[in-house]
Amino acid sequence: MERLRSHRDFVTVLKRRRKVSDKDIVVHYLVRDDSSVLGDTATSARRVGLAVSKAVGHAVTRNAVKRRFRVLARRYESSLPERCDVVMRAKPSAATADFQSLDEQVSSLFAAVSRKCANAAAKCDGR
Repeated sequence: MERLRSHRDFVTVLKRRRKVSDKDIVVHYLVRDDSSVLGDTATSARRVGLAVSKAVGHAVTRNAVKRRFRVLARRYESSLPERCDVVMRAKPSAATADFQSLDEQVSSLFAAVSRKCANAAAKCDGR
């Protein structure tokens, strides 16, 4: 899984306002089509970006949350559609959530993203 690196890529994903959320995590997503080239790469890879604000806690706490998010994103990346950009945003409660809870949330959120993208593609094909 590649990382979203540029501010422009983050803003593009967040502006689309497509998201799914749970108790501790909000997942913003965008499936790139062939005509939209974001950043400097036009690959079919899934990309992830992390947004953990100071509301989550001090630097040590934020870094721990980011490490957990990276592990979970790698674990469930195969459930996302190809060319999918994801920004995982931590809610303040993510700092105190146990790993098992975050694991279940990421699993269900990534499955929801996949399901919503499949539904959107089916609607476009059915026209």
